[in-house]
Amino acid sequence: MTELVRFDLDGQEGAVVVELDPSPGFERLSRKDGGLAQAKISFDGALAGVRDAASSALKQFQAMAVPPDEVELQFGVRLSASAGAVIAKTGAEGHFEVRVKWQREPRLRILSDPEPDRSA
Repeated sequence: MTELVRFDLDGQEGAVVVELDPSPGFERLSRKDGGLAQAKISFDGALAGVRDAASSALKQFQAMAVPPDEVELQFGVRLSASAGAVIAKTGAEGHFEVRVKWQREPRLRILSDPEPDRSA
């Protein structure tokens, strides 16, 4: 049975209500008015770890000898009322999808693909 969990927002009034599946081994949460469970961490705090993981992964690609022009990181995020946000798994493993893209620079193209002789 799913439950509604309230994640407060840092530094502002309001909250995000998330529908969660209870996880085995976790305790039931305290209820506030209206029957909503209260998360032990704020919404911002829950996402902070995932944000830091994405930032760390991006730094690794930017540190390559020839860094890519574009980096795309994709992963699922699962919210937990007690653990915050975690990277969701697919099957038995954590799941990240990474795409990197390099654009050929014009000066490299000129050296590798000379322009055809246009004087003829």
